[in-house]
Amino acid sequence: MRRHSAYPLAALMFAGVFCLGLGAKALLAAVSQQTRASASGELDLVAVRSDFYMIAGAGGNVAAQLGPAGVVLVDTGSAPMADAVVAAVKRLTDRPIRYVINTSADADHVGGNEKLSKAGQTILGHQGSSGVSEDVYTSGGAASVLAHENVFTRMSAPQSPFPFAALPTKTYSGRSYPMYLNGDGIQVMHMPAARSDGDSIVFFRRADVIVSGDIIDTARFPRIDVAKGGSIQGEIAALNGLLEMMIPPFPLRWRDERTYLIPGHGFVADYGDVVEYRNVVTIVRLTSMPMRAAVSLSSDTARMAVPTRVRITNR
Repeated sequence: MRRHSAYPLAALMFAGVFCLGLGAKALLAAVSQQTRASASGELDLVAVRSDFYMIAGAGGNVAAQLGPAGVVLVDTGSAPMADAVVAAVKRLTDRPIRYVINTSADADHVGGNEKLSKAGQTILGHQGSSGVSEDVYTSGGAASVLAHENVFTRMSAPQSPFPFAALPTKTYSGRSYPMYLNGDGIQVMHMPAARSDGDSIVFFRRADVIVSGDIIDTARFPRIDVAKGGSIQGEIAALNGLLEMMIPPFPLRWRDERTYLIPGHGFVADYGDVVEYRNVVTIVRLTSMPMRAAVSLSSDTARMAVPTRVRITNR
């Protein structure tokens, strides 16, 4: 699989952090343009594995696992791009969408839930068929939508912009939710207090592909929502957890044999990219600590405060 970035990941992230600090957001806006739909209206399809694709340009990245049972999608992009995502899936296969997994409650990741689920068909059978209770068809036989319970809570809140048909039809609590579809073990894992309190990652074990949602965004620094339970320390813990699950391309670095990661936005990453991303987030975290501490000091003492020098090594 070919994987290219226009800029070194660390340089891109640092540029994003400092540009935001100066109030200049033009760089990040330009970078985000790289993953938008082409002029023809078709979304970009990136082959990660022979039966695994990233659909880029629909808002947040959409992952698609193909197999005999049908299509498993991770995230659905933004609402205005839902029809384009349906068309992109049809370009890949004529099999129905069977399952949708949401990594967060962000509109650019769940906006297409209603159209994508209705374009599919539940994995449990046909409505009214024998052996299947009618109460499983909460969406008229559409594909199931799975998310952490905190995602459902936020999407169903009184002031939520999401229609009822876009809400998850199945939720999980605790650390993880396992399933087995298309000959692959799929683990949906909660990453508490990362970007928010509802973030999930999805690990396809046979394909050796992880879908991280916006816990990793290779186009910019992660957007951590403290009001929704997120924290930079939780973000770092989630990144370290991802690295524990990933396998680097050693000893044959020139071959494609490695764990791939589909981020919430940006290019497909591997172990080295995630190490670099984690290191940048850690550096920002550590260098910001003395800055915050200096605010409480007297002006004379604050002028003498020097940020602690840290050394970050690869795991």
